[in-house]
Amino acid sequence: MSDKTEVNLTGVRQSTGVWLVKVPKYLSQQWDKAAEKAEVGKMTIGKKQGKTEVRFSLNKELTALSTVGENNASLQVPRDHPFTMHTVGGQTMAVFSQSDTDEISLEGMVVHRAECRPVVTENYMKLKKLQIKESIKPQRLSQQLERAVTTIFKPVANHNFNVEYEKKKKSEGKMVRAERQVVLDMLFSAFEKHQYYNIKDLVDITKQPVTYLKEIMREIGTYNSKGAYKSTWELKPEYRHYRPAEEEEEMESA
Repeated sequence: MSDKTEVNLTGVRQSTGVWLVKVPKYLSQQWDKAAEKAEVGKMTIGKKQGKTEVRFSLNKELTALSTVGENNASLQVPRDHPFTMHTVGGQTMAVFSQSDTDEISLEGMVVHRAECRPVVTENYMKLKKLQIKESIKPQRLSQQLERAVTTIFKPVANHNFNVEYEKKKKSEGKMVRAERQVVLDMLFSAFEKHQYYNIKDLVDITKQPVTYLKEIMREIGTYNSKGAYKSTWELKPEYRHYRPAEEEEEMESA
């Protein structure tokens, strides 16, 4: 739907109310086969024993299915579809349309709800059986080849992300995890010289695997995700051993 909030209400004054009807899937598919503005069927409304009786009859030209059923006989969809009527109840429902220019129009308010159901016949049961068979067919099938296909499918060179992963794996594989206290000493010593480091620099300094190093840094440091020192680590206040910049300036001026 469009983001526009304005709705064309001209059709409401001309409309006497619309019906909301649920139809079988095969019926809507047959309607799609009809030419534009062609008649797809007829609906009759009558009275039977004091009750309203509504039926839809599909045009004969639209009953043939392109699918072939059992015994190579073409199946046909049912023509007659009686309506099961329902009340709207306390609901307020409306029908909207959208034009090619994205104009939204209110076509009318729903005054009746109904279900369009086929008359159950032997032909209809065959159709249902075929639909069930189609629905349980696997989407993909495996096929055994008598010989290897070398003309169509060719081996693909190793993808870049695999190359990077293997390189990283080999690089980290050479790094042996040192004792935790030893790593902490190296980190505290480094942070006495500078306040901010990116993870690559810390790996170069400690020669430790990235995952192990990040695990320790999450406990003693904080990661800057924005600002002037984006993508760098610094120690938490309780672990800092360097003097703040203001204090150093005061001592130098003194």
